[in-house]
Amino acid sequence: MALKVVTMGEIMLRLSPPFYNRILETNSFDVSYGGAEANVAVLLSSLGIETEFVTKLPNNYLGEAALRYLKQNSVKTSFVKEGGKRLGIYYLEKGHGFRNSKVVYDREDSAMAIAKECDFDFENIFKGVDLFHISTITAMISDSTLGLTLEAIRVAKAMGVKISIDLNYRGLLSNYDKFYNIAKLMLKDADICFGWLEKTLPKDFKVATFDEEIDYEYFKTHFDYMRRILGVKNIVTTLRRSVFAEENSLIGLCYDGSEIRVSKEYNFKIIDRVGGGDAFAGGVIFSLLNGYSLEASMKYGVAASVIKHSIEGDAYSGADFSDIQRLATGSGSAISR
Repeated sequence: MALKVVTMGEIMLRLSPPFYNRILETNSFDVSYGGAEANVAVLLSSLGIETEFVTKLPNNYLGEAALRYLKQNSVKTSFVKEGGKRLGIYYLEKGHGFRNSKVVYDREDSAMAIAKECDFDFENIFKGVDLFHISTITAMISDSTLGLTLEAIRVAKAMGVKISIDLNYRGLLSNYDKFYNIAKLMLKDADICFGWLEKTLPKDFKVATFDEEIDYEYFKTHFDYMRRILGVKNIVTTLRRSVFAEENSLIGLCYDGSEIRVSKEYNFKIIDRVGGGDAFAGGVIFSLLNGYSLEASMKYGVAASVIKHSIEGDAYSGADFSDIQRLATGSGSAISR
């Protein structure tokens, strides 16, 4: 029986100045489409898993273009709701050298932001589904999408569908206090969590980075809290070290209650950083659903993320699992003949 995954979120119009131009100075933008959950669906579909993306889109040319993008990537859209007046937009200015990338959101009152629980028949959506993936971004778009998110998770759990949560924090969408409390609600008894929460609300949000030494005690303390108190079964995450805007290092961690396992470290140049975390999530989900261990799945997820950094656009489309495996096992940079 074929594996099936449902993801739900907002797909947006992405506008980026060409090359490494700044928004303040450009007179043109490159156009693409993407969003956290849509990016995961695109990767999984490329790898042969049946995927369904749930969202709300306006009945105009931009909504139609976003829908076409999903269909071109073999993502099913049977439950996409039509309504609202606008598609969310984000402007991406790519960083270079010591100049960081910048994002400007224009998504207020988008079609997805005003989506309601009554727009979707979740019992029908989750029939025959193996896993439901969603990120905290969707819950933080609006009060309406928070209710929508929690209802979707509730129904999926009741129907025996595995739950995958990505803890994406966006400071331009919400303060960290709100994110922390929403994340705890979403994570209760989740099967897979991407990222982690500290036991108590920290004073400041910190980006997940690493230096020479990893503080395993720190991670074990908070991973154990997530398993014991929140009931999360499997925890996976990446840690990043930034040399320049276009040069990073990445490692992965995973925890299932026994011990923390770590991937090898990758050092790489970046063409497009956006969607790297979504490729990680997609790689892990694909591997777990196909019977790989948590450790192997984490390592394949990191490899997928590294490859995505070399691809322009939000999503790792046209993915081939053999490429991911070759990189994860140490032979991915050679020419395939």
